[in-house]
Amino acid sequence: MPVDDTFPFPAADPLDPPARHAALLRDEPVARVALPTGDLVWLVSRHADVRRVLADRRFSRQAITAPGAPRLLPLAEGSKSIFVMDPPEHTRLRRLVSAAFSPARIRALGPDVRALADDLVGAMLSSGPPADLLHGLAQPLPIIVICRLLGVPYEDVDRFRAWTDVMLSYDRGRRAEVVAARGELSRYLTRLIEAKRAAPTDDVLMALIDAADDGDRLDDEELLAFGYTLLGAGYHATTSGLVHAVLTLLRRPADLERLRADPALLPVAVEELLRRSQAGGGLGALRIALEDVELHGVRIAAGDAVLPLINAANQDPEVFPDPGELLLDRAPNPHLSFGHGIHHCLGAQLGRMELEAGLGALLRAMPGLRLAVPEEELEWSTGLAFSRPRAVPVTW
Repeated sequence: MPVDDTFPFPAADPLDPPARHAALLRDEPVARVALPTGDLVWLVSRHADVRRVLADRRFSRQAITAPGAPRLLPLAEGSKSIFVMDPPEHTRLRRLVSAAFSPARIRALGPDVRALADDLVGAMLSSGPPADLLHGLAQPLPIIVICRLLGVPYEDVDRFRAWTDVMLSYDRGRRAEVVAARGELSRYLTRLIEAKRAAPTDDVLMALIDAADDGDRLDDEELLAFGYTLLGAGYHATTSGLVHAVLTLLRRPADLERLRADPALLPVAVEELLRRSQAGGGLGALRIALEDVELHGVRIAAGDAVLPLINAANQDPEVFPDPGELLLDRAPNPHLSFGHGIHHCLGAQLGRMELEAGLGALLRAMPGLRLAVPEEELEWSTGLAFSRPRAVPVTW
């Protein structure tokens, strides 16, 4: 089959899905494309098929960690993260860490997260317009929350933010930088884990160190991998998600005012903003077929790479009427932004909480919120797993 596409696809508008997605959904639900690495991958785009690939154990996450395996992110090679494990290893690890992310533990963070969002927006107000939404709220909110969860000193934020920025690049030319950044973060987390063992603390990282079940516990490599996952996905995904949500609403003043007038609608609206968001392209969902599988008449051979295209699935007109519209009260809303199956995001509840807190603080404190520059002047970062502008100047 000829390959005439390279993924990720270019988009005319960073807040909208690439036009190629609609064509895939309509005409080619299983399509062969090339990755920036030169590897070939099958893109699966329809909602039902994406759910199937995400849940079917014949499509392996762990296989992408093998030397020479197709991959988008160099970070995946040799990883022992829960993010790239298959059962039974995944089952074991998920059981050990689930208590640290229990619904009760995350709910208990709610008042602190909301207070933090209010404080950050208050600091933006005090500094006077204009202010940078990215550096004033969207970055520090999830980073401070992750720091508190892990017990990481906040003065170290700039260092690990720089490391994770590099580690989530899919630019083929930055492979050496990715490896170096991972090494620096590994050494930092190793020292942090050793310090906590010597002087126990009350935080999630300590809970992971102590996590045990029938004598089983996380080894040091697993602890490091979990630290990568929390610092990378926990910060980058929420930062980019909040920026995309705000920019989407700023384009729709009537929706922005509706949310300001009816804050009780915010939880449902966040689900729709997540569905509509292009912040993450689903680049981390890559899998390898363990055996031959047929899908829509296409034979996916054992060893082939398969990418369930979550952003396309979230636009499937068979599941979401008027998928291109932002319907703040859309229900039901079975979007796949947090994944599906055994790899459904452990931090989904926390991510939702942070988005609600950040948006709520902005709506309450900045009734005249708007961009301080024309939107076309925003400079977008490229080659990252989670897209966002380098700065978002706003006024009110």
